[in-house]
Amino acid sequence: MNAAVSRKLDVRRPAHPNDLDRKRIERAIRSRQRYRYVSPNVSGVIGGYLIDSPCCSRNIDAEGGVIDVALLHHDAASTTWQLFRKDHKTGVWELHSTHQRLASVTDVLNTDPERVFWQ
Repeated sequence: MNAAVSRKLDVRRPAHPNDLDRKRIERAIRSRQRYRYVSPNVSGVIGGYLIDSPCCSRNIDAEGGVIDVALLHHDAASTTWQLFRKDHKTGVWELHSTHQRLASVTDVLNTDPERVFWQ
């Protein structure tokens, strides 16, 4: 094999975002316990996924605009998922928890007992 072909084979794309996991997240959050009457959006961002949704409670946006719900980041080095919540007062993402599996992340999002995601 020549060097040019060898270099092409070594090119690695980041594992995240990808459509398969984006769809898994979309499907999983349909089982959430809060704000089931809105349609959240899951989009790919560098290294993970952003979930945003219309603010139907009017707690964050009085006009019901789209707000950030959660940021999921895959750490390739540790092969863990980091789940971030948005502090809407400061506009800063805060680390909420770290998980070994994507299913654990979506479980936290779906139950959200402290209402830190679905506000």
